[in-house]
Amino acid sequence: MNRQSVLLTLQEQPYFCLPESVGHYRQQPDHHVLREEGALNNFNIHYVASGKGYVEIDGTVHELRSGQAVLYFPHQRQHYYSSEDDPWDIRWIHFYGERLHDYMIERGFHRHVLWTLRQRGGWEQAHLELLAEAEHNRMLHQARLSTLTYAVLAEFVHQAVPLKNTRAGKAESRILGLLPQMQQEACQPFLLREWADRAGVSEYYFCKLFKTLVEMTPLEFITRSRLQMAKQWLLERPDRNIGQIAEDAGYPSVSYFNRQFMARENMTPTEYRKLYW
Repeated sequence: MNRQSVLLTLQEQPYFCLPESVGHYRQQPDHHVLREEGALNNFNIHYVASGKGYVEIDGTVHELRSGQAVLYFPHQRQHYYSSEDDPWDIRWIHFYGERLHDYMIERGFHRHVLWTLRQRGGWEQAHLELLAEAEHNRMLHQARLSTLTYAVLAEFVHQAVPLKNTRAGKAESRILGLLPQMQQEACQPFLLREWADRAGVSEYYFCKLFKTLVEMTPLEFITRSRLQMAKQWLLERPDRNIGQIAEDAGYPSVSYFNRQFMARENMTPTEYRKLYW
C-alpha cells in the first residue's frame, strides 16, 4: 500500500507549521531514500509502525523497529531504507515553518536523530487525520492543515525520547504499560517498591526511567492523578462533603487536601465546587 499527498510550499504564510508532504507506505521492501546534504529544506519525521528498517548516520547503520522514528532537520543528509525480509510500515511527514528551527532546538531535538515514542497511539491518530485531510482537501483548508500538522508535531515533542538500548527499551515499555493502572489506583496508598516490582526493576531504576519517560517523579504522577480524581468527584458527588472527597482521593487529611488543591488550582475545593453549582 502506498498513500501520499504532496502539497505546495507557501513562501509567505501566517501559520506556525504546514506540511510539505505526508504519507504512509506499507509492504514496500524496496523503499530506499538517499538525499545528500542540502537537498531538502524541511523537517522530516519517518515513524515505524511495524516491521523494521535501517537508517545510516555518519557511516553507521542503525535498525529501527515498531514505535521508533528518525527526525531530520532541514538540509541534513538522509539515508534510510526498509528491511527486505520484514518490510516496515512507515508513516512520514515533511513539514516547515518560519519559527520551527528555534522551537525544535530549544527543546533539544537537534541533539539526536533516532527516537522512540513513549506512547504511540496519539501520534498515529494525529498523523492519520492529517493524511486524510491532505488527501481529501489538499490546500483548501490551510488553517486546518496547520492545526493537524501541529497536532502531529506536538505529539512527537511530548512523546519522543532518544532511542535507547534494547534492555532499557523493554523496561520503559513495562513502565509505560503501568501508567493507566497507576492512575486508576492513585487513591490507594502509594508503595514504590510494589510498582518497581511490577516493572521488574529496582526502585532507583524505576524512578530514573519514570522521570525520563513521564517528565515527573512517580509520586508527582500519583499526586496529580489523585487531584484529578478529586476534582471530578467534587462535581459528581454533591452529597459528599470536602472531607469525604479528600478521604476518597487518598489524602491523609482535609487540611492537606485543601493546601494541595490551592497550590495547583489557585482556589479551594469549596470555591471550585461553587463554580459549577
